[in-house]
Amino acid sequence: MKRSFAGAVVALFLAGAVMAQEAGVWVQVEAQPTLGQAQDRVRAYAVQFEDVNGYYLGNGWYGIALGPYSAEDAATLLGQLRARGVIPSDSFIANGGQFQSQFWPIGAGALTAPQPLPNAPATDVAAVAPDTDVVQEPVTAPEPVPEAIAIPDETEREAQASESLLSRPEKELLQTALQWAGFYDAAIDGAFGRGTRASMAAWQQANNHEPTGTLTTRQRAEMLGDYNAVLDGMNLQLVRDDATGIEMLIPTGIVAFSSYDPPFARFEARTDLQATVLLISQEGDQNRLFGLYEIMQTLEIVPQEGPRSRGDNSFTLEGIDGQIHSYTYATMVDGQIKGFSLIWPANDEERRSRLLGVMQASFTPIAGVLSPALAAPGEDQAIDLISGLAVRQPVLSRSGFFIDTQGTVLTTLEAVEGCGFVTIDDDHRGTVAHRDTALGLAVLRPDIPLAPQGVAAFQTGVPRLQAEVAVSGYPYGGVLAMPALTFGKLADIRGLNGEEEVKRLDLVAQSGDAGGAVLDNSGAVLGMLLPRTVQNGQNLPPEVSFSVDADAIIASLAGAGITVQTTDQVSFMPPETMTREAAEMTVLVSCWE
Repeated sequence: MKRSFAGAVVALFLAGAVMAQEAGVWVQVEAQPTLGQAQDRVRAYAVQFEDVNGYYLGNGWYGIALGPYSAEDAATLLGQLRARGVIPSDSFIANGGQFQSQFWPIGAGALTAPQPLPNAPATDVAAVAPDTDVVQEPVTAPEPVPEAIAIPDETEREAQASESLLSRPEKELLQTALQWAGFYDAAIDGAFGRGTRASMAAWQQANNHEPTGTLTTRQRAEMLGDYNAVLDGMNLQLVRDDATGIEMLIPTGIVAFSSYDPPFARFEARTDLQATVLLISQEGDQNRLFGLYEIMQTLEIVPQEGPRSRGDNSFTLEGIDGQIHSYTYATMVDGQIKGFSLIWPANDEERRSRLLGVMQASFTPIAGVLSPALAAPGEDQAIDLISGLAVRQPVLSRSGFFIDTQGTVLTTLEAVEGCGFVTIDDDHRGTVAHRDTALGLAVLRPDIPLAPQGVAAFQTGVPRLQAEVAVSGYPYGGVLAMPALTFGKLADIRGLNGEEEVKRLDLVAQSGDAGGAVLDNSGAVLGMLLPRTVQNGQNLPPEVSFSVDADAIIASLAGAGITVQTTDQVSFMPPETMTREAAEMTVLVSCWE
């Protein structure tokens, strides 16, 4: 019934219209800020009209237009349909200069030449000038087309009438634009109350308009144009990626497709603006979703600071530091995990937040999921990369060991100095509870108590010179998943200058071993390995190492109110048993920015 009525309107009021030339115009009836909204509205118009088209307008907007027609036909159609309330009162004539990619009808190609309206005789008419924009006032009869069609201003009554036809989302968008411009700080509710009116009047006055508190059609267009100008140059395009099964708007002026590295499709920066977009796609259940949530937080693209939230079927991650501000979203539906990441330079919040809002609104899972087989192994593989993305690395990593059943850790002072935060075995944050700068040691308490499998027992007896000793540590930082034992001998129970609190070892240790426990044959702790340093301007041979004496450590900890286990028993423990027991008490201590 609606289609019949609309068709009758077109035929009745445009009988006698002229044949179109190659230049044509459209009756633009709506513009929507998201593709989903535009698709819903264009389908509604397609029920009433036959010549319905949908085009991307740029700056994140999607237009719905009837046509193309000759200029006189379009003017007549605009006036009659507006007069009967078939289309919004702020519909206007557009020359199509803003029209970019076409999203309706589905499968449509490039812009077509204007077509004659039904039953229109073929005669010549003048073409609309290239800079034509819009016609606002109704036209009751065909008149000569001016050189340029512009939106005339409205009286306050006309502005109130056109405003009354706005939908609630359109009103909320105007409040959002007012807020962005700095004139509105109340709720975005689509209700134009006293506060909204005052904000509109303030915006009008600031922009050399009469401060009536009601925006005219032209003023609304001006304000929304300013609001959307922040997206200029991003060339937002609807990208349908069948490999990942995701469709969404992507700023193709800023990023370009780079590669598939499952579970990611990567769009890397194509300009000096260092931005990245990732599409996330993989098979998976809740456990895999939760695993992805944890893994993403180990990547450099997700800095430690920032809000994060995980629900039963989705999660969001934000990471913020001095270089980047990233946002990641993933959801699980029907055994498939789909999502995206936007990695943007820090301190560009206005553009980032606007772009993110557009991307969030357009994100649409479609059929398909990224196959792991799309990425073949190559020479660029590395253990500090996950799917081609760098894993966040600590400033340095050293060793440590548990000294009580609550998970308190003794380590070298070097491991905790100048850190943004410190972790124990990567997963647990710790707080420095005690420092001894003279001995070069530090004590970490885990923020959440731990239950270690093994705890150190400090040897209070005097060890024998040249006795076998071993250091339990992570010689190469976090490269190895488990600690290692490095064997050597006790060269002296004092330092090179006779220091009582230091023991000299004949043992080749690595930098990552510093902070590790020095063990005797029974597995008791003789001391803590110190970092290698230059002694009196001399680089000592690699087999010369030093440890803090157990008695000095016990005294320092006692002064801080920390009690430890001790023993004076000496026995023999097989290397394989010592390796197992040492691993149970040894931890990796990492310093992060």
